Amino acid sequence: MILKIKIKPKISYYISIFVSSVIFFYFAYKGVVAYLIHRELYGGGLDTLVLLRASISGIMLLLILLFIQFIKIPDLKSHRTILRGLFIGWTSVFIILIIVNLSSIYFIILTGLVSFFSLIILFSLEDQIKEEKNTLTEKEIYLLQQLAKKK
Repeated sequence: MILKIKIKPKISYYISIFVSSVIFFYFAYKGVVAYLIHRELYGGGLDTLVLLRASISGIMLLLILLFIQFIKIPDLKSHRTILRGLFIGWTSVFIILIIVNLSSIYFIILTGLVSFFSLIILFSLEDQIKEEKNTLTEKEIYLLQQLAKKK
């Protein structure tokens, strides 16, 4: 698919970091509130609900750190592979949320938008990779010039 716009893959990572942060803070807040309520009612210990919310918060925190590391990668082909996985991951979460919990419309919209943006950026990245194949790097140009001078 040929897109006229060139979008850097880093934008997809920033959007994913934002959505993961929203989910992280939401479930961290809900987990702390559930823990405080459970402690007041039952005098301590951990409830399954508290552990699930803390687990989701922890997973989102790890994803945020992973996305930050993905930003540092310079290779476009690596970004293409990562963006494919990102698109599959967010789309899976989007579909599962629709099937399991249709009442959480905000999370459905957020994950759907991230999935859509990842797909658009993936198409743009495919075009950028095709263009990169047809151009020479500065090092290649320099080496060709050096080779031309020797003949």
